[in-house]
Formats: sequence, structure tokens, C-alpha cells
Amino acid sequence: MHKIVKARDIHIENITQLALLLWPSEDYDELQREMTRYQEDSTAELFVCETDDQVVGFAQVQLRFDYVEGTRTTPVGYLEGIYVKETYRKRGIARKLVEVCEDWSRFMNATEFASDVALHNTTSATFHEKIGFKEANRIICYTKTI
Repeated sequence: MHKIVKARDIHIENITQLALLLWPSEDYDELQREMTRYQEDSTAELFVCETDDQVVGFAQVQLRFDYVEGTRTTPVGYLEGIYVKETYRKRGIARKLVEVCEDWSRFMNATEFASDVALHNTTSATFHEKIGFKEANRIICYTKTI
């Protein structure tokens, strides 16, 4: 049975390991610090899915007070990251994690919920559309060293 719960300190290591699968180019220690900051931030939250006595997925949500593409209000609940282990996908876990993030956002007085997906990540884009997200815009970001 899948159980979605608010993450506690004991979950940080598991969440960091999953986050590293989601963002493999990131540094483990930096991800762990970021997840710990989420635990301490009153405008952010981490949720985990526990199955068979292990953490099989996580979602991180945060209130954004700056402009969020395609929205009209502030704050906006923002799905910053979500990951479910491959062997546990297609069981509704990610959908449930997002629903909990939406509920938390409503509780925090947000009336809109948003997320983003890299242009090449068609799997994530399909998931977002399947659970009711509507595409707001497409952008390409540029940088250069000066």
C-alpha cells in the first residue's frame, strides 16, 4: 500500500538519493542541503511516498511570490520537483503526490498551481498534461560568460 506523508528529517537522505536520479548532474551534498532547507522553510514542503517500508517517490512544492509564467495571482504553488522510482511508476503515485502538493498550496492560500518541464523531457510533459496541467508558454533561456 502507498502512503503519502509529509517528509521528516529521517527522509532527507532517501529524498536526496531520488533527487539525484531526477537531476543527475547535481552534486549530492548540495541537493541534501537544498532538501534540508525545504524542511526549514515555511513557504515550502516535501512529501514522500512510502511503500513496502521504503521511500519510492518524493515531491517538493514551494510558494512562489514572483511572477510565474501564465498565472495571474500570488502566491502560486509551484511543483519544484517530483520523482518516483521506475519500478513503482504507472501506479498513480506521482498523481497522488501532486494532489497533496496542490492541497498544501490551497492551504497556504494559493489559488493557482504551476510547474515547468525542460523542452526535451517529453515523458514529464506527457505526465503533466495527463494530470491536468495546461501549457502556458515555451521559452529558451540563454546565458554567456562576460
